[in-house]
Amino acid sequence: MRWIVPILILIAIEVYAFQAFKTLFKFWWSLGVYVGITLVVLGLLIYSFYESSPNTSLTGFRAYMAGVFLSLLLLKLSVVVWMFGEDTVRLLVYAYRKLFTTSTENLPSRRKFISTIALGLGAIPFLSLLYGMYKGKYNYKVLSYELEFDNLPKAFDGYTITQLSDIHSGSFDNTEKIEYAINLVNKQESDVILFTGDLVNNLADEMTPWTPLFSQLKAKDGVFSILGNHDYGDYYNFESQTDKQQNFEDLVNVHSDLGWDLLRNERRELVRGDSKLHLIGVENWGKGGFKKAGDFEKAADGIEASDFKILMSHDPSHWDEVIQHHKKDVQLTLSGHTHGMQFGIEIPGWFKWSPVQYRYEQWAGLYVNAKRFINVNRGFGFLAYPGRVGIWPEVTVIKLKRKATTEV
Repeated sequence: MRWIVPILILIAIEVYAFQAFKTLFKFWWSLGVYVGITLVVLGLLIYSFYESSPNTSLTGFRAYMAGVFLSLLLLKLSVVVWMFGEDTVRLLVYAYRKLFTTSTENLPSRRKFISTIALGLGAIPFLSLLYGMYKGKYNYKVLSYELEFDNLPKAFDGYTITQLSDIHSGSFDNTEKIEYAINLVNKQESDVILFTGDLVNNLADEMTPWTPLFSQLKAKDGVFSILGNHDYGDYYNFESQTDKQQNFEDLVNVHSDLGWDLLRNERRELVRGDSKLHLIGVENWGKGGFKKAGDFEKAADGIEASDFKILMSHDPSHWDEVIQHHKKDVQLTLSGHTHGMQFGIEIPGWFKWSPVQYRYEQWAGLYVNAKRFINVNRGFGFLAYPGRVGIWPEVTVIKLKRKATTEV
């Protein structure tokens, strides 16, 4: 029953869009091509859900067909919006003539140029989503920030952090591109690499073919990591709770196999001479229905408000709800989770938009409140839609700077 309404909406969109295409293409064969493409894509999408898919998730052929279907749907939606606007005007004109004039003209016909404009504008998201699947998902960008703090120990002035997040290894399909990305991370030569969760989509063994590559990540002070909501296996139907627990234990061991130090509601000290930074890592804490296994109080026990702290917490809603006003005064929080929805428009330093911003206050990039910073990494990998448009996969490099007027 739950599929009835979506199916009826899709049928309505198809019928309406077909009317627009009829206005544009008068030849039967051109309409036949349109109908044929629609039926082939729909057929392959349905077939993909009957074919076995890795980890029974939206990956591989199934994900690509879903992406192509979504691309076509956005094209048709754009056409429908324009045509609906024209039809509204047509009806208003017709009503005005009937009520206030003696005209006997029928309902004005659709104009071809409106359909042409609608199709042209609809082609933009259509082609963008196809490009996102072909190139965008591996279009890695290095984003660099320099942040000043009053209480940063002098020994850590210039200390560099590379942040990665949301690897989602179960979605990868190109070894060469991943190898390029690993080399790009290592080229940053940061003092430490911090990974902020979601190593896999569902299962620990998704990481097996990629372990040799990701174990090559190196930094002077090592690689530290935390868990994200996907790392608990909550979105997979295990045969038993025992199997789910075993998968989770295997996932924890993967971090060790990679040579990463996994922080589960605990902390580490980064030391330079007599000075130190406190690196805190919590398990996933998310607003709403997301897992709340994160325990900041436990992880930060014994740390003073005056100490310099870096917190790794996967979901930025944790910062929004708990951390930014916490008495412990966390100077820098690193998160991920949102992926920037893998779709949006960004003009650096001027404009940034994605539908995900209506769900998360902090969704991509750097934010600050009362000298407390959070960086939300846009993600290294991708999930469900096998691509990225406008919101590119990200490697974040943050340089910590000490204000010259302070003494610590």
